[in-house]
Amino acid sequence: MISRRNFVGLALTSAVTACGTLPRRDYDPLELTPSLPLAGTQEPLMPLFYGPMPLEQFPIPAVPRDTVPQKYWRTQIINPYPQYSVGSLIVDPQNFHLYAVESGGRATRYGIGVGRQGFAWSGNAVVQFKRKWPRWKPPASMIARQPELEKYSVENGGMDPGLNNPLGARALYLFENGVDTLYRIHGTPEAESIGKAVSSGCIRMLNQDVIHLYERVPNGSPVIVLNASLPPAFAW
Repeated sequence: MISRRNFVGLALTSAVTACGTLPRRDYDPLELTPSLPLAGTQEPLMPLFYGPMPLEQFPIPAVPRDTVPQKYWRTQIINPYPQYSVGSLIVDPQNFHLYAVESGGRATRYGIGVGRQGFAWSGNAVVQFKRKWPRWKPPASMIARQPELEKYSVENGGMDPGLNNPLGARALYLFENGVDTLYRIHGTPEAESIGKAVSSGCIRMLNQDVIHLYERVPNGSPVIVLNASLPPAFAW
């Protein structure tokens, strides 16, 4: 059963997301070109799968170099959670990783960013449904703090999908016993937030990673969120 501390807004409909990330600033065209390593350095290059994705509905730029530490790059490893069935998603907020359990004793590990909501609960859920290029609809509690977001409210239809939408290119909506947890696994236009606990938001992934995960996770997939301690800087 999902355990939540200071959970507010359980009665909200699934149209509202608890992921309270602010809209990203407009992309700078210079960000569309990945930087190259300096001559003579031994720094690893970003993998090719973090390059641009021009065929998406909204063409995705390459992940800028030096924004995501190598330990958060997507990689296949020996499954560290053999007690969970193939197809399970294991979220480890404390260490900023998400694991997709695969056959043959393997798992794909992704780097994630976590907001306060990511530290507020642990337990089991399922992927109820998924969306490509979802709309963002901030909850009323966030709009109360930031009235300028009223134009993106549920009543106003939310924020259009696109490169600056806080939910990124894909979103997985997590439910428990048919009830929306308001918890999401989603893309982010802010690569620099991977491996960090930001002030708000759910589970963030690089757009390239959330697309990779989206294609491999059917509806109904189990999600296990491990216990985590909120960093002191973000104490309630």
